[in-house]
Amino acid sequence: MSKKRYPRFFGFLALFSMLLLSGCDYTLLDPKGHVGVQERDLIITATLLMLLVVVPVIFMTIIFAWKYRATNKSATYTPDWAHSTRIELIVWLVPLAIIIVLGYVTYKSTHALDPYRPLESDVKPVTIQVVALDWKWLFIYPEQGIATVNKIVFPAHTPINFRITSDSVMNSFFIPALGGQIYAMAGMQTKLHLIANENGEFDGISANYSGAGFTGMKFTATATDQAGFDAWVAEVKNSPKQLATAEYTALAKPSERNPVELYSTVTPNLFQIIIDKYEGMKPGKIVHEKKEVAGMEGMDMGKHSAAEAEE
Repeated sequence: MSKKRYPRFFGFLALFSMLLLSGCDYTLLDPKGHVGVQERDLIITATLLMLLVVVPVIFMTIIFAWKYRATNKSATYTPDWAHSTRIELIVWLVPLAIIIVLGYVTYKSTHALDPYRPLESDVKPVTIQVVALDWKWLFIYPEQGIATVNKIVFPAHTPINFRITSDSVMNSFFIPALGGQIYAMAGMQTKLHLIANENGEFDGISANYSGAGFTGMKFTATATDQAGFDAWVAEVKNSPKQLATAEYTALAKPSERNPVELYSTVTPNLFQIIIDKYEGMKPGKIVHEKKEVAGMEGMDMGKHSAAEAEE
C-alpha cells in the first residue's frame, strides 16, 4: 500500500504546485525594458552563483546518507576521524570565491543600475512627474503641459525621466516589465530612469501598502512609436478637463479604483507646489523652528529678568 501511495502523493503535490503558479506571468524574467533586462541578468547570475553551493550540498547529502547508512557494512568505519585538510579547503575556499565574485557583480551592477542615473541615449528624454495619491497615480507632463490619472503613454526606445513624490503616505512606483521600483514620499522628490525596448502595454502598480484602496492603485503604461505618442498628446490636449487648483483638491481626496482621466492643461509648477506644501513639516525644519522659538522665549525671559533686577 505505502509503495503505491507515495508516487501518487508526489504527483498530486506537483499538480497542486502548478495550479498555485498558474497565475504567475514571470514578468521580471521576461522584461521589455533596458533596465529590466539588466536586472533579470543580475537575478539569474546571482542565482547560478549561489546554486554552485546549494546543488553540490544537496547531492552530497543524498550520497552520504546512502553510502554511510547503517545497513551498509562495506562502508569504511572511522570513529576517530576528526579532520581533513582537503575538505576544509573546499568548504572555505569555494564559498569565499563565490562571495568575492558575487560582491564584484553586485558592486558593479549597483552603480550601473542606480535609479537616479540618467540613461545614455541619442534620443531626447521625456519627463513625467509622478504624484502618488489615495489611491491613484497622477502623472504630469511638464513639457507638454498635460496631466493624466492612472495612465501614461511614452515613445519606445526613448529614455523616460520620472520625478516622483507623494501627496499622501509613502508609496512605491513600479512598472515590473520595464525595471526597478522606487519610493514616493511626501515633501521629497525621488527619481527613476527607464526605457522601453519595444511597443506594448505594461502594468504599473503600487508596491507599498498604503491603505484600504491599495489593491486598486494600478495604472497602465503604454509604449508606442513617436507618431503614436504625438497623437495621444494631441488627444489629451483636446480633453475638456483642466487640472486647476480646485480640480486638484478634489482629485487628491481618497477614492478607490479611480478611472483614467485626461487633463488638457495643468496648473504651472504643480509638482513643485505639492512638494513645497510639506516644507514646514520636515523634521529638520521643525527642530530648527523649535530652537528659534525657544531662543526667542529665552531672550524674552532674559529681558524680564534684567528688568526685574533694575527694579
